[in-house]
Amino acid sequence: MKKSKGVISLILTVVLIALLGFTTIVGFGKTGSGAAKNIKLGLDLEGGVSITYQVKGDKPSQSDMDDTIYKLQRRVEQYSTEATVYQEGDDRISIEIPGVKDANKILDELGQPGSLYFIREKDSEGNANYSLDSSGKYKLDKTIEELQEDGSIVLNGTDVKNAQAATTQDDLKNKENIVQLSFTKEGTEKFAAATKAALAAKETIAIYYDGELISVPSVNSEIKDGEAQISGSMSFEEADKLASTIRIGGLSLELEELRSNVVGAQLGEEAISTSLKAGAIGLAIVFIFMCAVYLLPGLAASIALIIYTGLILVLLNAFDITLTLPGIAGIILGIGMAVDANVIIFARVREDMTAGKSVRASLNAGLHKAMSAILEGNITKLIAAAVLWLKGSGTVKGLAQPMALGIVDSMFTVLVITRLIVYAFYAVGIHNQKVYGRVKAERKPIDFLGKKKAFFGISIALVLVGFVFMGINGGQGKGVLNYSLEFKGGTSTNVTFDQEYSLEEIDKNIVPLIEDATGDNNVQVQKVEGTSQVIFKTQTLELDKREAFNKAMVDNFKVNEDEITTENSSSTVSSEMRQDAVIAVLIATICMLLYIWFRFKDIRFATSAVLALLHDVLVVLTFYVIARVSVGNTFIACMLTIVGYSINATIVIFDRIREEMKTKKRGEDLAVLVNRCITRTLTRSIYTSLTTFVMVAVLYIMGVSSIKEFALPLMVGIVCGAYSSVCVTGALWYVMKKRSK
Repeated sequence: MKKSKGVISLILTVVLIALLGFTTIVGFGKTGSGAAKNIKLGLDLEGGVSITYQVKGDKPSQSDMDDTIYKLQRRVEQYSTEATVYQEGDDRISIEIPGVKDANKILDELGQPGSLYFIREKDSEGNANYSLDSSGKYKLDKTIEELQEDGSIVLNGTDVKNAQAATTQDDLKNKENIVQLSFTKEGTEKFAAATKAALAAKETIAIYYDGELISVPSVNSEIKDGEAQISGSMSFEEADKLASTIRIGGLSLELEELRSNVVGAQLGEEAISTSLKAGAIGLAIVFIFMCAVYLLPGLAASIALIIYTGLILVLLNAFDITLTLPGIAGIILGIGMAVDANVIIFARVREDMTAGKSVRASLNAGLHKAMSAILEGNITKLIAAAVLWLKGSGTVKGLAQPMALGIVDSMFTVLVITRLIVYAFYAVGIHNQKVYGRVKAERKPIDFLGKKKAFFGISIALVLVGFVFMGINGGQGKGVLNYSLEFKGGTSTNVTFDQEYSLEEIDKNIVPLIEDATGDNNVQVQKVEGTSQVIFKTQTLELDKREAFNKAMVDNFKVNEDEITTENSSSTVSSEMRQDAVIAVLIATICMLLYIWFRFKDIRFATSAVLALLHDVLVVLTFYVIARVSVGNTFIACMLTIVGYSINATIVIFDRIREEMKTKKRGEDLAVLVNRCITRTLTRSIYTSLTTFVMVAVLYIMGVSSIKEFALPLMVGIVCGAYSSVCVTGALWYVMKKRSK
């Protein structure tokens, strides 16, 4: 790179940072397009309502489920365009509506069955039942009750057997999109009589669904065969939606509420504020560390991290990704993980400078040598993110997309931005080797393999301790794991206080009393927006504990006991969530095994890496068991994040072993080679784990409870992942390699 290009590159970097800063803070246009304030927020951040329904009776068909989901989606869109409706299992439907105000009214309305009616144009006395309004849209001139009383409703949804979109040709052989209807036997008779009367009177028959006239077709002939067509100027997609709407009206699915949550926006405000502060502090610590250790390249990496942060916020807007609390954790975690690739490169650069190469040659060689480890490590993390997205739900999905986006963003900033800045610094005349990293004598190889029996013993002991405590917890009736409400159900208690309390006041003054009364140390708090009501979610409370709960509220806060209501949440979700957790880990593990096997052309690399991953998962599980950390939605996210993260260090070590096996001297002991490779990558393993740990630790210290539940086990996983990568994986590969000979 020439000096002029170096200057231009640095100027463009400053411009890019300024542009990203302006975009994220202000945005463009009247709406502030691209600004961070316009990022779509999830239910846990913006507040709103969440409800899960289960279909009563026999297992419904997938077609019936799809149609019901479409019906509910149409309904909730009137409350929020960001509302989502999705299927859980075979017979459950979940709805999330962020930003709503009148949550109780919405909960009452959502479960009501849809209504489909076929209405005559005029009643028996010749009065119009519907007419065009000033906007050119049809509207009813009477209420449904009045239409029913005077006999103007000729059919309803139960008379429709099926409805399908189709494409046909009109008399001029032009393509026309239509909806084909078929009626039940009784509906066929009713429709034949209705069309005969409408044809004679030259009238229309309107189709009314869920509060709206969706079609007003003309009657061209008497229809006796139970078949009909709805035509008009519409696309095939519109015809398909209309057909679905009509089918929905005739469904007999009955929904019952399993659980519902009302979330106040204040929870989100607190979470965002603390997470942003944590991110800023963690980022500052990483900047200082990188600059102190790697000097000028560290400065380049820090600048690239600023660009990374700006890009991730812009991309969240661009891809319309809904940001949730775990998503914030995933982004901040991504900042720590983005350091990894830089550390790999800079460690390689330092090695080459130690070997006597020039700064320029060292930069080129370092980038080249680090490329395979960076790509393969990040691909494995993308596999974990994909599994999160495919197998997770709710908060788990909320982590997956930002995590995947962060991985891609980090690779771009490292391989393009950091590289460009470093080369620009060199091009403008900064050639002094000292500013590119302190050259140190190569560390004497540490005999890790000589201590493999001790390392294996520690790992086995940690795993066994977990199983022992599972048995102890189960024997004491406490449950093997401390499952949260999402897993095992529980009791939701709504308390109306005489004044509105802040979340800080609730956590400090009210929650401890509830913990003492119920014996539950994992009380979840949700505020009902705009009221003095607070929802406390606890383990399932028997009568004596409910009475103790109520007494604590009455005695300490003068609450009217009549204004305390309790509701048990269904436990039917637990089996699915446990199953999803196991399946997600298994799928991620198998995919990673296959990928590593394919890339390293050695099943022993893949097997030892996967065994180490399972070791990390089981050790973290041991922590969950002993510390009684709540096992909720974030459990799956935490486990899979650990799986994706811990394998990265392993791949770096294996990449070095693969590289040096190609140049292995004849007669060199394999143990010496493996120890040398682990030692040469040790600094990278420590630095990466340290920076990531710091980011998560700050998040834990400053985060809200839902973030803490994610961060604490993750810190354990980071430490465990570093230990297994350095002390276990290389030893496992060595043992399998020696035994295969």
